[in-house]
Amino acid sequence: MANTIATLAREGGVGVETVRYYQRRGLLRTPDKSGGSALSGGVRRYDAEDLRRLKFIRAAQGAGFTLEQIGELLALDSGEDRARARALARERIMALDEKIAELRAARASLDKLARACAASDTGPCPIIAAFEGA
Repeated sequence: MANTIATLAREGGVGVETVRYYQRRGLLRTPDKSGGSALSGGVRRYDAEDLRRLKFIRAAQGAGFTLEQIGELLALDSGEDRARARALARERIMALDEKIAELRAARASLDKLARACAASDTGPCPIIAAFEGA
């Protein structure tokens, strides 16, 4: 199956510029142009492996991996580099745990402000006052 960049992007659930960005980052290949004359330049064609790789990148991003980490995951041999893949996953889990803790603290703070705001209808709103003083 030979697809254009637009078809690859659509099937991968991203925009064409995202595909080009991944290419510039070295995560996706940039195929040679085929067909056409010297003036028209031809068209780049993408195959099922390109789509698989694009979907891998999107799924890894969904799990919170950075593009640098995704590049490393793509470079790993699936049968021989399990230890490094596990280490990357553990690093990501630790980062997610930190983010979860930050979000819980932010939620608790906002909940406290919302309760203070609901406690009285007079004076300045505690929520707005808290943000103005930040």
